[in-house]
Amino acid sequence: MNAEIIAVGSELLLGQIVNTNARFLSRQLADLGINVFYHTVVGDNPDRLKQAMKVAQERAEFILFTGGLGPTKDDLTKDTIAAQLGKQLVMDEEAMVSIEHYFKKTNRAMTENNRRQALVIEGSIILKNDNGMAPGMFLSTEKHKYMLLPGPPSEMEPMFTKYGQEAIASMFGRQAKIESRVLRFFGIGEAALEAKIEDLIDAQSNPTIAPLAADSEVTLRLTARDGSSETAQTLIDRVEADIMARVGEFFYGYDETSLITELSKLLKENDLTLSAAESLTGGLFQQELTSIPGVSSIFKGGIVCYSNETKIGLVNVQPETIGNYGAVSSECAKELAVNTAVLLNTDIGISFTGVAGPDELEGYPAGTVYIGISIKGQPEYAEKLNLGGSRKAIRSRAVKYGCFLLLNRLAGTRKR
Repeated sequence: MNAEIIAVGSELLLGQIVNTNARFLSRQLADLGINVFYHTVVGDNPDRLKQAMKVAQERAEFILFTGGLGPTKDDLTKDTIAAQLGKQLVMDEEAMVSIEHYFKKTNRAMTENNRRQALVIEGSIILKNDNGMAPGMFLSTEKHKYMLLPGPPSEMEPMFTKYGQEAIASMFGRQAKIESRVLRFFGIGEAALEAKIEDLIDAQSNPTIAPLAADSEVTLRLTARDGSSETAQTLIDRVEADIMARVGEFFYGYDETSLITELSKLLKENDLTLSAAESLTGGLFQQELTSIPGVSSIFKGGIVCYSNETKIGLVNVQPETIGNYGAVSSECAKELAVNTAVLLNTDIGISFTGVAGPDELEGYPAGTVYIGISIKGQPEYAEKLNLGGSRKAIRSRAVKYGCFLLLNRLAGTRKR
């Protein structure tokens, strides 16, 4: 099923508030196996809302509206939709009682226009508002499904979670079980990953495969629907196996994890300690790592060695190394990794050196990065990267690459 989300409110178009509702609903619908292909924002104008609805009806089976259910004249969502569907607005007595109770409880006078919030489209399933006054609605026609939700996220999110999902489940039959799993990849772009599994995406039905690129990573959300949760999981397992056979080398974890979290877990599982020497990243790797509770059992410390004098004086890089090869070199990166592990008595040392930009350094353009890795019992190693983006992006991506390289170098030590 394909869906479109229409957010109603001139304040969204004016930039006065951010449309977080669309993001929330898109993620929730993806978990339910519903594809969201369009987000639309329209102001408080009935003609433009009618036009947006007509366009959505041509390209989506399920249309969700947020906003415009309040008591004022510019709250026109349900009036406009009811008129377009040829339906009447009727009073929902339960909602009316709830609104009256709210005003009595707060010792405030209820104005007549507040009664508008209890009006609903005839024939709709009512979604209770436990955190506000205007109820939501879910209704079906021969060709489309519609859901109307309040605009404030504090009302919309709990309403959708508690009542909206149940209404959607009724579309598939109440016995349907929907299972979802996210596969996380690094070191491959979204286009390259899709090209390797294009036939699987084209053939998808159940499970569905939803790619998403974000912050130098790519995720694939696999969603299956069946009468049995176990069968749905089995369906996902089969598709995952096909995907892993093609791009498994770039996979690093499931669901809401991160590279730094997976690295921390792997080090803890194998009782390995780590230290770091950072130049261009300026301590960012250590900042990310120490944001994880309990990491002191595996992370012993590190050195921010931004200048050549610090590299030589604190991390014992040989002056000849910098003189002959420069600070931006594999030789310097390897010495930094080896020496920090020795200085802090750790099993592993990792280093970051290079050019964050925007200017060149030692004749190298911005984005030239060397990551050094020293693992006890293994030869030291350095990887050269050519990263793009802003200074901030280069530093962030360097840290992620460092985590990914370490995960791969330690792959043989993973406990299955």
